Amino acid sequence: MPGKWISALLLLQISCCFRSVECGKVLVWPMEFSHWMNIKIILDELVQRGHEVTVLRPSAYYVLDPKKSPGLKFETFPTSVSKENLENFFIKLVDVWTYELPRDTCLSYPPLLQNIFDEFSDYFLTLCKDVVSNRQLMTKLQESKFDVLLSDPVASCGELIAELLQIPFLYSLRFSPGYQIEKSSGRFLLPPSYVPVILSGLGGQMTFIERVKNMICMLYFDFWFQMFDDKKWDSFYSEYLGRPTTLAETMGKAEMWLIRSYWDLDFPHPTLPNTDYVGGVHCKPAKPLPKDMEEFVQSSGDHGVVVFSLGSMVSNMTEDKANTIAWALAQIPQKVLWKFDGKTPATLGPNTRVYKWLPQNDLLGHPKTKAFVTHGGANGLYEAIYHGIPMIGIPLFGEQVDNIVQMVAKGAAVTLNIRTMSRSDVLNALKEVIDNPFYKENVMRLSRIHHDQPVKPLDRAVFWIEFVMRHKGAKHLRVAAHDLSWFQYHSLDVIGFLLACVLTLTFIITKCCLLVCRNFI
Repeated sequence: MPGKWISALLLLQISCCFRSVECGKVLVWPMEFSHWMNIKIILDELVQRGHEVTVLRPSAYYVLDPKKSPGLKFETFPTSVSKENLENFFIKLVDVWTYELPRDTCLSYPPLLQNIFDEFSDYFLTLCKDVVSNRQLMTKLQESKFDVLLSDPVASCGELIAELLQIPFLYSLRFSPGYQIEKSSGRFLLPPSYVPVILSGLGGQMTFIERVKNMICMLYFDFWFQMFDDKKWDSFYSEYLGRPTTLAETMGKAEMWLIRSYWDLDFPHPTLPNTDYVGGVHCKPAKPLPKDMEEFVQSSGDHGVVVFSLGSMVSNMTEDKANTIAWALAQIPQKVLWKFDGKTPATLGPNTRVYKWLPQNDLLGHPKTKAFVTHGGANGLYEAIYHGIPMIGIPLFGEQVDNIVQMVAKGAAVTLNIRTMSRSDVLNALKEVIDNPFYKENVMRLSRIHHDQPVKPLDRAVFWIEFVMRHKGAKHLRVAAHDLSWFQYHSLDVIGFLLACVLTLTFIITKCCLLVCRNFI
């Protein structure tokens, strides 16, 4: 590239930087897996705009790879948690949630779900202790003078680091079980009368019985289930901050909440000024496929192709399930590209090719793609919505059941139960979604909604991070609910006062009437 063009690009970057926030310094406390993939898109865009981004990486993280992120700086610190232990925990989490956790009702979740999150809490409490007790690292971070911290609240600790460094912080979040974090720390407004509790498996249009179930689920998550061991975390945060506090109170100081969802996936509900819904930040136009893959796709003719992926965390599908799926795929006229890392199924048909990795976004954006078989992760769903591809959902764990339920309710998908699905179930679902134009029409409607936004989700996410840097926070967007106790928030003190006034007035009137009556008798 000629020297003058390089100079011009540098000047453009510098001018954009000064126009936004004069090249700020961003510190990041990330989470693994798809959480990292989402936040990395935002970080790459910040780097493109001239900001300096530093990621705190526990040595136990095994998916978050610094080699794949050359534009970012990494501070990898040693932890007492090993990669093997953390990896084994997440494998167990997926296995238990996919094949063992009862799905009949939220009340059937304990004790399995609680046991999983108790272990989850302990692992991340250890990681948090390791980073804040690392005096050399914390001193280095203090001297670096960061402008803002971006964190994923599912991996708690970012808020404590921000408090210790005395810098504002934002959250990037898809969901927490039962909306616990959103309600207790973010003060989100989520009426159970029409907002399904996450992990309840309910859609947006609830019948009376479903509203009863939703209320029960809300009570379960509010009063019995604990995502984090509050006593341990509250004590730890109080010790390090040198004053009595709680995890929820510290998390409640977040300046902005960037929720990785939007109204094309979720059903509407009330929002707060310091919350923005940026679902689909990672979505982008499709790129050309590798030559051999393109030739295979083109060989499908008018029938087109089906893309099949159950995500990156599933690697232990049973041989029986794999053969069930492979047999059904072999019966359809479409060619199939299947992301599968295991023993080749005996029933695999000539129309199906298996791959350890797929360029999923590029395949979903290909004009020959007819359907997408997915586990229901938010990233894959948004790519399907972005490109207008109907879905067959096989949810496994986390919020995937809820995601697929939402897509079914909006007419863009059908769902299967991985524990009970038969060969005919899989085949019928494929035929229904591919042959019935109802699903294509509905997902195209959602796609038009997604594309028809005044500002792209990624640009909105970056804007709010730069906004917080420019203004040293966003306190003017923070509702006063954060400063109220639970009984003040629910106006119990006001209700009690008014009841006392009514009772007192009633008592006085009654006494006066009795007195008058006695004088006349």
